[in-house]
Amino acid sequence: MSDPQSAPRTLTTNPFDADGDTLHEECGVFGVVGVTDAANFVALGLHALQHRGQEAGGIVSHSSDVGFSSVRRFGYVRDNFTRASLMETLPGPLAIGHVRYSTAGSKAAAIRDVQPFFGEFSMGGAAIAHNGNITNANALRRELIERGSIFQSSSDSECIIHLMARSLQRDIPSRMEDALRRVEGAFSIVAMTRTKLIGVRDPLGVRPLVLGKVGDSGWALSSETCGLDIIGATYVREIEPGEMVVITENGGIESSHPFRKASSRFCIFEHVYFSRPDSIIGNRSVYETRRQIGVELAREAPVDADLVCAVPDSGTPAAIGFAHESGIPFGMGIIRNQYMGRTFIEPTEQIRNMGVRLKLNVNRALIEGKRVILVDDSVVRGTTSRKIKEMVLDAGAAEVHFRIASPPTSWPCFYGVDTPQREKLLAATMSEEEMTRHLGVDSLKFVSLDGLYRAVGQAEGRNSKCPQYCDACFSGEYPVKPSDMIEQGFEMKAAE
Repeated sequence: MSDPQSAPRTLTTNPFDADGDTLHEECGVFGVVGVTDAANFVALGLHALQHRGQEAGGIVSHSSDVGFSSVRRFGYVRDNFTRASLMETLPGPLAIGHVRYSTAGSKAAAIRDVQPFFGEFSMGGAAIAHNGNITNANALRRELIERGSIFQSSSDSECIIHLMARSLQRDIPSRMEDALRRVEGAFSIVAMTRTKLIGVRDPLGVRPLVLGKVGDSGWALSSETCGLDIIGATYVREIEPGEMVVITENGGIESSHPFRKASSRFCIFEHVYFSRPDSIIGNRSVYETRRQIGVELAREAPVDADLVCAVPDSGTPAAIGFAHESGIPFGMGIIRNQYMGRTFIEPTEQIRNMGVRLKLNVNRALIEGKRVILVDDSVVRGTTSRKIKEMVLDAGAAEVHFRIASPPTSWPCFYGVDTPQREKLLAATMSEEEMTRHLGVDSLKFVSLDGLYRAVGQAEGRNSKCPQYCDACFSGEYPVKPSDMIEQGFEMKAAE
């Protein structure tokens, strides 16, 4: 199995990231079987999923002539997996890939932390790409090391490979079932053997995974439907919570539900922020859901103003919905510089201190003298919100009102989202009134949790006895006990 690793790591500077003031999805996964040069399709799929992880990416393929081949690289898909000379090292009709933003494992990642991970078993090799987070990984790792396992990475996902190696089952899908029954937390997995593509979701279905048809005989698995769109695949359906699908090179599909049935708890923040607006979740347009969040915001928190502006890009659909419902004109008051990341690879301290101005600029001619409503997707630490407010006031705005298209983020996520420690979340330490003063704005309002549920299609709002989604980052109600974090001293919300 080859693994070229010579490319240097490419660092880009995002002013939001510098402040730790944005939430990151852990990763995206993609797989294709039954097509010529499957790795090329995977590279395109990973490019469409780049928003889910910009730190690194990897592809594993298999051909009958060469066997398994692997390439892992730091940086963007476009900078690594677009060269013909590299893609020629990944032959075959079967391939899987992964784009990474680390939540578990080292933040200063080594190439060994980049997925997919590969294992050679008695019945042949297998590669695995994981989206999510294993909440009992520390306990599993200790147990496995004590029994002789030698770990190559700091990633929680590697536990799955070692658990598969210790299974006594006679084929790889069965070994994967065996391994995943030991795992707690969230997982959407795309895996491959020499002849099969495998997709599986945890029983709660926290993270997304969809199935698509490629041409007459090919199949694809993707974290989002936008990954299917880019390769011209037809969306078939979502992989169900707790489901495993095994797809052969000749197009046969076997579906099973090997885990104990549980009520679905899909991550509601996928609707708010993580998924691309052109993706489909639960047969519902992500764009339309975000626009509807803006409608709910306008109903719940109206304000007398002259202009509605989005904080680009994630706040745009909600701002459009707010403007439509309120009757207040929508305008592009803040313009995003699309090329900042490519221009300033190693910025000076003076450039870094410009912060958010590298990425966003205010449309002064539109803003000046106006009472402005700024619509954003979330408030994490609040540092970016303060800088944007200052920019808008510097441009001559008469008033600044923030409307946030999610409830206050006051609890960390342990299921595949990189969230600051609780004490660093603004909403965990301040009331809405205190946050308003801290940010220095004329008003600040968040959509309610019930309003968010209505926007995603739950007309009656949130079922408090059995929530329809995982909303732990807002409610503090964790559907899976975060064992590792509790062991490290994390205190869960007291039962009401």
